Amino acid sequence: MKNLDRTSLLTGILAGVTAALLSLGANTQSSFAILLYAASALPVLIAGLGWGNAAAITAVVTAGLTGGVLVSPYFALMIVVITLIPAAWLSHLANLARPASELGGPADALAWYPLSDIMTNLAMLVTFSMIIVGFMIGYDSGLSDRMIDMVLESLKAQEPLYNPEPDTIAQIKSIFGLALPLIQGALWVLMLFAAYYIATRIVQASGKSLRPREDMPSTLRMHRYAIFAFLGGLVLTFVGGTPAVVGALVCGTFGAGFLLSGFAVLHFRTRGKSWRLPVLWLVYLAVLMFTLPAFFILLSGLMDTRRTIALSPTGKSENTEI
Repeated sequence: MKNLDRTSLLTGILAGVTAALLSLGANTQSSFAILLYAASALPVLIAGLGWGNAAAITAVVTAGLTGGVLVSPYFALMIVVITLIPAAWLSHLANLARPASELGGPADALAWYPLSDIMTNLAMLVTFSMIIVGFMIGYDSGLSDRMIDMVLESLKAQEPLYNPEPDTIAQIKSIFGLALPLIQGALWVLMLFAAYYIATRIVQASGKSLRPREDMPSTLRMHRYAIFAFLGGLVLTFVGGTPAVVGALVCGTFGAGFLLSGFAVLHFRTRGKSWRLPVLWLVYLAVLMFTLPAFFILLSGLMDTRRTIALSPTGKSENTEI
């Protein structure tokens, strides 16, 4: 075995153990569970981005075996499906490149897999992984109804006079039944993209990155065909039952991608403006405090689906729109 292969395998094993321990910490510390689960993608992403597919696959297998031994095979399958496989696939896509001449570019440059396609893959991965996990845990609309019942019982215990009408309770359950998968899907896309972004910066700082550093305000977009997935999910939410839950999940995952794209558009269009920083701060605060501004940011992402490809001639990066 060559030294590079041995290094990749050792790196993958270390990354896998780290990922499993982070997931185990999320399993015991419920208050920071979502952060720790998302952080467990970091070691796999770093291994894959810096040392290639062999390291990423080794990390996923090691994390699955570690989780299965320390907790249970069910726990291992959960973390592998919802976190580690998406992380490994993202690192694989990020390292894909081909001669730029095949796309009409310079003969002495490499064209890297577009960030817009990586983002769309991320939305699809999260959608499919959450559907799989939903089947594993037996998720249905009754689960969200039971959660609402628990909250209402808690409120009634604190305030005995609180007694909402049955129609009001039914409406709350209907809204929450769609809001829960939508929010879960959106949060997971945002968290995994944050992990991907941090991993790329760490690997680039270490000098191990294969992919050139990109100007995300100009390249972070969704693929134009992702609009149809988002609209399809929106239509499904009106069908009712399980299709409506799946539709809400699709709206959440792809909507989060378009939301990130919208923020990138905002950063790109305000570049070089003297008022840029206060405006960006105000927009981010408005989105955190209110819902309506997020809709306009998402709409901005839907309206701009440019597809750019990073080129790396002689170790430098450029961006070409196609």
